[in-house]
Amino acid sequence: MDLRHVLAPVLLAGGVILAAMGAVGAQDAAAGYPKHPIKMVVPYPPGGTTDPVARFIAADIEKRLKQPVVVENKPGAAGSIGTEAVVRAAPDGYTLLTHTSVITVDPSFKKNLGYDVQKDLVPVSVLATGPYILVVNPSVPANNVQELIAYAKANPGKLNYGSAGVGSSGHLIGEMFKMAAGIDMTHVPYKGGGPSIVGLTGNEVQLVFDTLTSKPLVESGQLKALAVTDTKRWPSLPNVPTVMESGLKDFSVTIWVGTFAPAKTPPAIIEKLNAEIKTALSDPSMISRLEMIGVLPAGETPAQSAARVNADVERWRNVITSAKIEPQ
Repeated sequence: MDLRHVLAPVLLAGGVILAAMGAVGAQDAAAGYPKHPIKMVVPYPPGGTTDPVARFIAADIEKRLKQPVVVENKPGAAGSIGTEAVVRAAPDGYTLLTHTSVITVDPSFKKNLGYDVQKDLVPVSVLATGPYILVVNPSVPANNVQELIAYAKANPGKLNYGSAGVGSSGHLIGEMFKMAAGIDMTHVPYKGGGPSIVGLTGNEVQLVFDTLTSKPLVESGQLKALAVTDTKRWPSLPNVPTVMESGLKDFSVTIWVGTFAPAKTPPAIIEKLNAEIKTALSDPSMISRLEMIGVLPAGETPAQSAARVNADVERWRNVITSAKIEPQ
């Protein structure tokens, strides 16, 4: 008698039982979760955009989870220290990371990164998104993107654009814009976003891709807003067209804030957290608070969030390679 024929049904049955036990175990983990406080790491100091978004969400979901969700700021190494702490944490749903889209630049820009963004973390949800604004000094003789491109082509090398530093979002978007428009501009890196805007108002540089923090300067006439980088106009700047509307058909970039968990966190826990986040983001008061800091709710599924992360990692890899930006 061939023992393989005898054992095959037994092994198959055993495999089915183990799979069922695994599924039940995962469901049980979610059903009993959370049993103690959850830590949400923000890899930046208090302030900015990431920190308030994390605190808004934490304060809302802890009411329904019936356990505290404690936001812990763990800055350093441009976000890498806090991120690595979460990567090394137990994959049990009790340590989360809330980060920005900058996390998708790291794989191509940072040397000796101690983790793999796409393998060592799993997205829970992209919480909120916002546009960048193309702002120019009033001395620039352009009132829209096409006029800016025409001016740049007629005056090669005369336009300087500022950013918060080499490898920052403003730097990479500026390089994207150069390539898409076929123009020549010189990058001037500053030590932070604030100094780059000071440089812009002083005409040290002529344009910057900034977040909505520069909106008051636009409203006061100190800067001109030529376009936003989202796929649609922004509610608080209804008269400012998108870059796509302005002729660069495939040009769209958003800043986003997302929550992640360590890889191998049970999917049922990820789904439970995602559902609570979606509930939080549907609250009108939450939407109002997010709008006040320049973002709108997204509430993407884990799969949608993972697709966004993967697409952005590839996008920034291509920009960094094409622009010959040296990793640091």
